[in-house]
Amino acid sequence: RAGAGEGYVCSRCRQTVRFITPPFCGRCGLPFAGEITQPFACSNCRELKLHFRWARSAVSARGLVLDVIHRYKYQRALWFEPFLGDLLVRQAAPALAVERWDLIVPVPLHPAKQREREFNQAERLAARLSAATKIPMNARALERVQFTKTQTMLSRSERTANVRTAFAVPRRQRFDGARIVLVDDVLTTGATTSACALALRRRGAEDIGVWTVARGL
Repeated sequence: RAGAGEGYVCSRCRQTVRFITPPFCGRCGLPFAGEITQPFACSNCRELKLHFRWARSAVSARGLVLDVIHRYKYQRALWFEPFLGDLLVRQAAPALAVERWDLIVPVPLHPAKQREREFNQAERLAARLSAATKIPMNARALERVQFTKTQTMLSRSERTANVRTAFAVPRRQRFDGARIVLVDDVLTTGATTSACALALRRRGAEDIGVWTVARGL
């Protein structure tokens, strides 16, 4: 029986988690089956203008992982946080050590949504990654300035339009030359993180990568 130290997920259930390994899209990290002999971008990335250099996810958003994320976010099941944080840190920390990164920035919630939920899951997960990598976190680097409808049931083009102007950097903040890692819980089309990346680039960020716990398939 799993306890707090395991994030309340037992070893048998952990064995069902599918970690993402190559081959995958070099831009958004979408995994593919089979062998690929050279770097490539998936059709989603070829058709969309994405403002981050790359995005990676620790695991596939299916089965146990998807259920845990939903319960964590929408039912405030915070006891699952160590499990989700461990998944992220296990994959992201070694990868981030290869290059220099100046800042970790969580994807923000709209203030109304944060009051309703009482926490921002991206911020809490980003804090765990920051602690593991010693890369400073700035949870106030971005603001969600528009209250948008949930992305869950939207098409790819609708997702992009829904969040295009939803994020902004607070006045007087600049990130000239900074190399920033955006953190969120799930990446699907990349529309949300791309909108965040664009806002940061407009304030001087030089390079932006993305890490999420899970990748929607």
